[in-house]
Amino acid sequence: MQQVDRENLKAFGKLVRKIREEKSSSLNKIAFSNGGVTSATLSRIENGQVDFKFSTLIRLSKTLDIPLKEFFKDYVYKNTFED
Repeated sequence: MQQVDRENLKAFGKLVRKIREEKSSSLNKIAFSNGGVTSATLSRIENGQVDFKFSTLIRLSKTLDIPLKEFFKDYVYKNTFED
């Protein structure tokens, strides 16, 4: 995986953590109450440790009880072509 991909995953993970914390919920509580993704998967996503599939993103949306588009409204993608 390229460095820029790692940075994007970490930035996205921070956003996911922020959303979860705004809901005042722990990893375990939110994962087990809403289904979708496990607390371990949610933790790996929040820490930028996993490059996940689109289907996982959909389940994450269900787990956090937010529309899928909510993940992208403030997200800034970095690419390899920018300085």
